[in-house]
Amino acid sequence: MSTVMARIKRFTRTPQGQRLISATRRAAQDPRTQARARQLIGRLRGRRRR
Repeated sequence: MSTVMARIKRFTRTPQGQRLISATRRAAQDPRTQARARQLIGRLRGRRRR
């Protein structure tokens, strides 16, 4: 599993990885994205209780 983490870490240091990180951060601040994430989490939590 550490190999996977090392590959991810290496990718985040590339220009493409940096672009992806900044795009993800921008999307995370969007209220619509936040609402979708909360909705998904709510659905996942609801499935466990059954």
